[in-house]
Amino acid sequence: MAGAKNHDYHILQPDPWPMIGAFSALILAIGGIMWMKGAAHAPIVFGLGVMCVLVTMYSWWSNVIKEAHAGDHTPVVQLHLRYGMILFIASEVMFFVGWFWAFFDFSLFPAPVVWDAASKSASIVTEGAKAAAVWPPKGIEVINAFQFPLLNTLILLLSGTTITWAHHALIHNQRGGAMKGLWGLIGVGENDSVKKGLWLTIVLGLLFSTIQAYEYSEAPFPFKGLNYGASFFMATGFHGFHVLIGTIFLIVNLVRVYKGDFTPKQHFGFEAAAWYWHFVDVVWLFLFVTIYVWGGWGAPIHAG
Repeated sequence: MAGAKNHDYHILQPDPWPMIGAFSALILAIGGIMWMKGAAHAPIVFGLGVMCVLVTMYSWWSNVIKEAHAGDHTPVVQLHLRYGMILFIASEVMFFVGWFWAFFDFSLFPAPVVWDAASKSASIVTEGAKAAAVWPPKGIEVINAFQFPLLNTLILLLSGTTITWAHHALIHNQRGGAMKGLWGLIGVGENDSVKKGLWLTIVLGLLFSTIQAYEYSEAPFPFKGLNYGASFFMATGFHGFHVLIGTIFLIVNLVRVYKGDFTPKQHFGFEAAAWYWHFVDVVWLFLFVTIYVWGGWGAPIHAG
């Protein structure tokens, strides 16, 4: 029969969102370049690009969800979606490799920089440069790795266990139950480990971001004008951004769980979010060990 489907692949119907997404990314890039160059109306162009990208993301992923509900996500299609997520996470790994590389380059081959906390400025030493070439730079007070950074490490490790708990509960269909206590007020049954695990992971993610924001506000060194500060904030800041993205990812999945979108056999969206969250956990462990502990070893610790 002409047009009959006799394979496990999903042949997509014509869709405008790839083209719209490409032009949205172009507008976003143009707006960003204009902003960096100080051009007039740059924030408007950049903001328009951001809005277009967000609309594209929402609409395109909504179509993917509709395709799943229509039965188009066969086992073969789900496998390829998993391959795509694995490749995306691999690209993210290489993204962070760049920031680790920059930090190691600065630390293993330090420039003769001295930081003056009083004037909040850095200067290059010409006389006795070899003695001044230390890491962290002279005059820097570092953040105590065993206060807020260690607390955030424990928070992320705990969140890794709660998302795994929720994932296993979904696979074993541990859902429903009587609405009791505080859980019942937010529509979580006493046996619904999926929602419980997701709620706890989201709360822990928000707690991590809040603590990191406070840590940044109290940091004893600046972002600008100092290689230590620039490499520190770029590496940990981009990780913090990924935590926020991961938290949004989990919130979307929580909404879908309430709507009953996932089944023990078909829940790729949930699985992708769990993989992403574990990736965020692992990156933080490397950041904690290399930047907070090793990267600040031997330097004066900020008393704040």
